[in-house]
Amino acid sequence: MARKKPEGYLSAKESRKISRENRRITSELEKQRKRKKAPESEYLTQMRDIGNAVEFDNLHTYFFTDAGTVKSVDGVSFDIPIGKTVGVVGESGCGKSVTSLSLMQLLQRPQGQIVEGEIRLNLGDRAYDVAKMPYEKLQDLRGNFVSMIFQEPMTALNPVFRIGDQLEEVLELHNKDMSREEMKRRTIELLEMVGIANSEGVYKMFPHELSGGMRQRVVIAMALACNPRVIIADEPTTALDVTIQAQVLDLLRGLKEKINSSIMFITHDLGVIAEMADYVVVMYAGRVVEKGTTEEIFEHPAHPYTIGLMASKPVVGKQVEELYSIPGKVPNPIDMPNYCYFKDRCEMCLGKCEGEYPREISLSETHKVSCYRYDADETKGGNA
Repeated sequence: MARKKPEGYLSAKESRKISRENRRITSELEKQRKRKKAPESEYLTQMRDIGNAVEFDNLHTYFFTDAGTVKSVDGVSFDIPIGKTVGVVGESGCGKSVTSLSLMQLLQRPQGQIVEGEIRLNLGDRAYDVAKMPYEKLQDLRGNFVSMIFQEPMTALNPVFRIGDQLEEVLELHNKDMSREEMKRRTIELLEMVGIANSEGVYKMFPHELSGGMRQRVVIAMALACNPRVIIADEPTTALDVTIQAQVLDLLRGLKEKINSSIMFITHDLGVIAEMADYVVVMYAGRVVEKGTTEEIFEHPAHPYTIGLMASKPVVGKQVEELYSIPGKVPNPIDMPNYCYFKDRCEMCLGKCEGEYPREISLSETHKVSCYRYDADETKGGNA
């Protein structure tokens, strides 16, 4: 990587060198993604556990920018069990959304690329490695097997098309043999499923005629149109007030049980995670620092970052002069340190924290943490 000048700027020569190298790397990766008529054997794989809907295994997703390579996702591994909700938490920029976009293959190309690792998707009778699939085959998976509820419904919906037309477009794309009458009937059924009483009226409306909560319900209906196996909910309640937020969460919980889907729930809100998730994955600076069941993470947080997140949330009935905040700032994603990424902000450091990035330690069968504070127990070592 080119070195920056003391004032923090790259010279034109250094910037051109980085751009040339980026074009070489992304062109090679794009060539792999755009290959035509690739045999299924190239991306066919086996699940490590058939009880999982998705398995992220050592996923690396990078963005090749003119300032250098941003390692947005840097070796992420976790599972989404069938019929369960996995909550992914962490501060802005930690890689939560990029992980989900890697599964959907909706990264900003050609700068954003999966460069290493596997994303195994369980289709029931077979499993695909999404990271190796060509783009032409992905259209069959999106919507049918994996769908996404986006964060801001006003930008997720097209302002110049009616609600009914946008929902029917999804159905038409994945069900070529459906008639217009069948599509309209299914669209109204979906609107009723997500709790919209005036479904016939909303069918004919434009997005700007609906409230934020109603638009979010429409986006959820769109995601559920083809009964997907995995639903990615990327902060679906961030822009809503608490009353509507509670309704949307209840709706998601009920729909998950109704169609037996798995949910990858991305949020900053620990209260939402406590209410919704069966398992929790805590991410920091592109890596998973801790994962476990909801009870393990909330009752026995192990990583200093997780402990800091728990300490920073307000508690009802407890008066404090000011809320706790984790000191320091996230390291530069273009120039990550070769030791624990949280070390410079950690208030619980040990002498051995000066070493390389800590390996994953098993505290229980489901509870894992990457921290030197637990490395003394060699009998419970995990993989590096």
